[in-house]
Parts: sequence; C-alpha cells; structure tokens
Amino acid sequence: MNESIAQHYHDRTKYDPDTIAKKSKDLDWQAQPSPYKDYRVGTSYDLKSYLSPDQQPDQDGLLIHSWRRLSRFLLLSYGLTAKVSTWDGGYHYLRSSPSAGGLYPAEVYVVSGGTPILPAGLYNYQVRTHSLVHFWDSSEVWLQLQEACFSHPILHQTRLSLVVTAVFYRSAWRYEDRAYRRVLLDSGHLLGNLEVSGALVGLRPYLIGGFGDRRLNDLLFLQPKEEGALVVAPLLETQEEMPPNPTVAIASSVTHTIPHLPDGQLLGYLHQHSEIETPSPAAPAPQNQNQDKYNLPFGSRISTKTPPIFWGDDLSELESSILKRRSTRRFSAEPLDLAELKALLDFTYQPQHYAEQGFDGAPDFFDLSLIETFVAVSAVEGLEDGCYYVAPHTQELRQVRFKNFRAELHFLCLGQELGRDAGAVVFHTADLAVAIQHYGDRAYRYLHLDAGHLGQRLNLGAIALGLGASGIAGFFDQHVNEVLGIPVDEAVLYITTIGRPD
Repeated sequence: MNESIAQHYHDRTKYDPDTIAKKSKDLDWQAQPSPYKDYRVGTSYDLKSYLSPDQQPDQDGLLIHSWRRLSRFLLLSYGLTAKVSTWDGGYHYLRSSPSAGGLYPAEVYVVSGGTPILPAGLYNYQVRTHSLVHFWDSSEVWLQLQEACFSHPILHQTRLSLVVTAVFYRSAWRYEDRAYRRVLLDSGHLLGNLEVSGALVGLRPYLIGGFGDRRLNDLLFLQPKEEGALVVAPLLETQEEMPPNPTVAIASSVTHTIPHLPDGQLLGYLHQHSEIETPSPAAPAPQNQNQDKYNLPFGSRISTKTPPIFWGDDLSELESSILKRRSTRRFSAEPLDLAELKALLDFTYQPQHYAEQGFDGAPDFFDLSLIETFVAVSAVEGLEDGCYYVAPHTQELRQVRFKNFRAELHFLCLGQELGRDAGAVVFHTADLAVAIQHYGDRAYRYLHLDAGHLGQRLNLGAIALGLGASGIAGFFDQHVNEVLGIPVDEAVLYITTIGRPD
C-alpha cells in the first residue's frame, strides 16, 4: 500500500547529515513573527490583580475565588515566568511551557457558555498582559462548540472550555516544514501543564482531540491557512464524575494520493488532510495494549519501582517547579544517580502513584499504547551504560545495547552538546503505520501531542529533583534506530536530555 500523507510528511522532513546543510536557509530576522496575538476590539479582563491574596471583591460582586483560580491556572499553564535580555537591548519573555526556539506557536482560547464570572462568548488569553479579551459575545457559542465536538458528553457537564490552537508560521519561519512536529510537541508541553496546574487549583481538564476542524476554526474566527485548532479541553471540577470511558481521540481519513508538494507546502497539506468532517471511530484497541511491547530476553533487567517524588504539602513544590522550569542549556557531564532516574521515570509513566498527593492519577492522553520509550544511559551511577527499553507495565528497564553512546548522541542531536553531556537521553517513538491504522492521518497529531505531554512531565520531574532537562526535536532520524538498536518500525518523535546543570 502507498504511504499516507502522515508517513510521507515524516519521511520528507527527516534530517539527514548529507543534506541538512544544503537545505538550511538564512533566517530573515525582519520577518520573525510575533509570539503574541492582539485583538483590537473586545472587553479586557485583567487577571494580574487576582494573583494577589489581598484582592477584595469589586463592586459587581464577582466571585473572587473563581477569578483567582482561573488566573493562577492560566499563568501556571502558559503564562510569562521570566525575561532574558536580547542582543538588541530588548527582552525575550519565557513562559511556563517550553517552546522550540522560544517561538510559542500555541494560542489558548476560552469558550464560555455563561459562568458566574465569564459571560457567554469567546475569549483569548493575552499572555503578554495576563488578561482575557472577550472578543465575541454570543449565547450560541456553547451549542456551536458541542456541535463541533460531535456532542461530546463532557460538554454537557460544564460550561467552560479551553481550546488550544497553533499559529503555524511562528514555528515555520525558522523550522520550515518540520515545524509541524515542533508545533505539536510544544502544544503537548502545554497540555502537560494544563494537567498538573489543574491539580493545583481543583480543575480537571478533559482532552478532546476528535472534532470537526472547520466548524471549530469557524467558531473561533481562525484563518485556516494560518492557524488551526488542535485540542479542546473542557474544564470540570476535580470532584465531578465523568462519563465512563468517554472518547478522547477519533480517526480521520487516510490520504494515499499525494500530489507533488514542493518544500514549504508539506505542513499545511498534512494539517488540512488530517482534519475531520464527520466522526469515525478508531480501530479497536489491540488486545495486548496493557502489555509491554518489547520483551528483549537477553539483556539485563532493572526494576524502576521506587517511592514517589514528594511534591510538598498541598503540592507546593509543584508550583515552584513550574515557575522555575527552564530548558537547560548546558550539562556538567556529572553522573546521575539510579534513584534519580527511577524517580523521574516513575513520575512520568506511573501517574497513579501520585493520586494520593493530589495529582490526577489517570490524566488524559490520546493513546499512550502507541508510544514507546527508550533511554540511552551515558552516566548513571549504579546502571551500566547502554540503551534500555522502558517497560511501563512491568516497571523495569530492559537493556537493548551495551555501550557508552556519548559520541553518537552528540552526532544524533545535530552536534548539540546537550546530547553528549547528558547523563540519560529519553527517546519517545511510535510505529506510524500502526498508529495510522487506528486513527488515520490524524494519528500524527495525537502521537506528537502525547510525546510533548510526556516530555513536560519529564521536565517538571527533573526540576523537582534538582536536575536539568531539555527537549530536542531536531535529530538525524534514520540514524537513531541504527545506532541505538531501536527497532526500525519505531519512528522517533521526541528526545529529552536529562543531566546535571553546569
């Protein structure tokens, strides 16, 4: 069978050492897009004052607790957390959610069906000013959202939802067609923050990845060639009961007839052809989805069972970790402890162990059964160097290859010293053909959103342990499997480097 557009896109956007220099272009810094979206009309709701515990009710009697919660939730999920000086004397602002190149393609919209604090209508989160702009006033928006999401049952239990979208050119300006991978990974980081920030404020974001794209884009007044909806996230109170087994992801069609697409058109073509017009159920889940995929009987096996990371009373260390998180720029090459690696893997892949501390013990992902994890160990005391398969169900590491890969990791990560000096490098992979059988070409969205979500859990866990972490979405795709011994069917989605900050 001919490859689908998702497979075609993935193959066309692979980095190769023989061609990467020829394909690279000088950046036009004058054309760099703004990471902020401005609305010239609408009512602005300032959220900054609600971050202060001294805020008193205003003359309209608004529910201050609800405002405080929403303000804190948005700040911790995607708000500004730091600024760094730039070469031209200005500042570059960092956010709580990491983004490749600091380009921040994601936008956050709020859809209200009418709540005590937000009149019915559409809102955009203005990150720069930490405010909401009410740019469309309508009592019909909730019904339109329900229709766009094919009457999803969760939307009958709440009147408040976020929608995460992406402005594609913000990333494509620098990363060209491969930017779609980074857009989705960055949006996955944001989903990870929504999950854990919700635990801090008593909100449970529920993820909907299957919706009618055109209807939702029209609802938000998006320009479809420039911006597209990626995820709908209705907000429920944490104590509310949800419908049993509600659908998170549904399938799109599969496009096999692919015209000649010049460079620069792949991103938009894949996004358009992974849209959904009418709902189609995903293929039945495999019977072995609760089993670890790779047995690898000949290598050593190391249990990853460990006491959970303690996140402080009332998750105080979680908020601190979110606000302190920065992508590490340099590692010292000093070794990690095996206990640290175990704790990091436990927080990332065993969320049920953290329910007693107040986390969501079963957070939403689109389909983690499709994602595998491998770890290249270069410097972990108590663990032999080599490549390991992470078996989440049996909670163990299974050795794939015996070798110190520092030099190879330096090469695979495009010569970045982060790969060379990290104590451990985590690879998230997926069998694209199998994923597309289940979800059509839309699988490409789900896989990268989930990989970014996992990457953000790694980021936050590393910060809590006093370690450094940095995600890498640029690597020599074909060589990763060959060098590390990862099965050839596994396409590499994302790399996270873990080490001691220098």
